[in-house]
Amino acid sequence: MADYQILNPYNGALVEAFDFASRAEVDSALALLVEGRAKQAATPAFERSNILMRLAQLLLERKEELATLITEETGKTISDSRVEVDRAYNTALGCAVEARGITGEALDSDAFPPQREKIGVVLWKPLGTVLCITPFNFPINIAVHKIGPAFAAGNTVLFKPGPQNKRSAALLVELCYEAGIDTSVLQMLIPDIDATSYAVAHPQVHAINFTGGTAAANAIAARAGYKKLLFELGGNDPLIVMADADLDAAVNAAINQRFATAGQRCTAAKRLFVHRDVFAAFSALLVAATEQLKVGDPMQDDSFVGPLIHSAAADEVEGRIAAAVANGASVLCGHRREGNIIWPTILDNVADDADLVADETFGPVIPLRAFDDIGELVDLVNSTPFGLQAGVFTENLALAKQLFNRLDVGLLAVNDGPGFRAEHFPFGGVKESGVGREGVRYAIREMSFQKTLVI
Repeated sequence: MADYQILNPYNGALVEAFDFASRAEVDSALALLVEGRAKQAATPAFERSNILMRLAQLLLERKEELATLITEETGKTISDSRVEVDRAYNTALGCAVEARGITGEALDSDAFPPQREKIGVVLWKPLGTVLCITPFNFPINIAVHKIGPAFAAGNTVLFKPGPQNKRSAALLVELCYEAGIDTSVLQMLIPDIDATSYAVAHPQVHAINFTGGTAAANAIAARAGYKKLLFELGGNDPLIVMADADLDAAVNAAINQRFATAGQRCTAAKRLFVHRDVFAAFSALLVAATEQLKVGDPMQDDSFVGPLIHSAAADEVEGRIAAAVANGASVLCGHRREGNIIWPTILDNVADDADLVADETFGPVIPLRAFDDIGELVDLVNSTPFGLQAGVFTENLALAKQLFNRLDVGLLAVNDGPGFRAEHFPFGGVKESGVGREGVRYAIREMSFQKTLVI
């Protein structure tokens, strides 16, 4: 029997079965990538840029095929999967642009005595080989966010996708090869936990770029030793609605940034804090809009919410909703399950220490929380161990600046939700939400080191 079975999250159909890669296969792939470093060193920046430009075009040409694979593997709605491929195109395009613009600086030694009439030329150089580990929820765009900057910086790449995403990841790698990335520069493997741990500690891996959960990140950090670590981890991201907010815009953001991808996004609006003066009005609008969403088959163009990735994920979300209700929460809509589908659920009166809000909940459920003043709000937002992104709806710029300074997050979006992301903006959090920054230019820097020539 195969080590792993990919099951369609919507209908349970077997998509593919395969065996995990072994330690020997890790050794073989890394040996090839060591050879590929010479290939990368001989490839000028403009040619790496041209390759990434070709990759961007190929992503567009194969958009429907990629989107279909994503939906079959993850249960993400087909419309959402198409948006993901569009974003991957933008990411590859951004990598192509930034590959041509990797700049250093010149330093004059005369800035401090003694004057030695020397000049320091500081350049960015590739680290060597980067192990890129991606999650199930954005299998193409997150992969391009890792492979693209690593390649642009001149590294070779060992790519480990989530096992659910074997087919979409394999097609992405095929497109990378077609664009011109050599097989000695990019290798894909899906090892088991033991072989992955072996790769993490391998002396020919110089950096690890990981998106996933905190527990896995802790295990990687414990094994990695003196390697560069770039972690994009979880979030318990707040969306804040002030008394002067545009309520329709805030409702739209809440729905799109919580219920899309069935709530399985690290930046999803997982906690909604609403000023008491507009709480009733906002709640009514949100419930009415939510009840209009189409739930069901993710391959249908008009479906907005599909299944969670597997039954264990659905069990966890369903259990957290049930526990919150048993402890006094009120169900405003939803609280229904069919297979791996959790209907979009809105709750009121959820206890602040309930698992649903105290921890990251990866599913389509919105807990509403009224607040009265900014001090109370800041304490509530910062009470979580996570600190990824936040969004606030308000017309008060001074208030927005105050929240920007006081909230423990990597980004605050004004009149938008915490799910805001532009591929070229820095992306990452504080506390247990990660280490380092993605976003094309910033990821290139993270996967490089500074080297100085004194002349």
